Formats: sequence, structure tokens, C-alpha cells
Amino acid sequence: MAVTVSLVLLFGLVLFFLLRSHSLSAGAAFTAAGFGFFLASTGAATPINQLANAVINAIPAL
Repeated sequence: MAVTVSLVLLFGLVLFFLLRSHSLSAGAAFTAAGFGFFLASTGAATPINQLANAVINAIPAL
């Protein structure tokens, strides 16, 4: 749960800075957020979470 909240905050912060630097339009940010929201409710959510956890667990071993 803590990893999920951290990743949401990280991606939200990245989207915020992309919007502030005008590298990303508001429509594209809305589309990206909507895609992520709807992707989380599909069967792909479990493998994506497992992949994110594997990457996070592998970082300290580097």
C-alpha cells in the first residue's frame, strides 16, 4: 500500500512539472490520468503492480 501511494505521488509530481514546463498539454495530462485510472480497474493491474514491486525490490540490490 505504501509503495502504491508513493508511486501515485511520484507520477503526480512528474505530471505537475511537465504541465508547468509546458512539455505536456492539459489534454494530454488528462488523457494520461484517465488511462491510468481505467487501466487500474482491468486485469492488467495485477501484473503492473507485480512489475513495479519487482523493480522497487531490485533497486537496493544494485
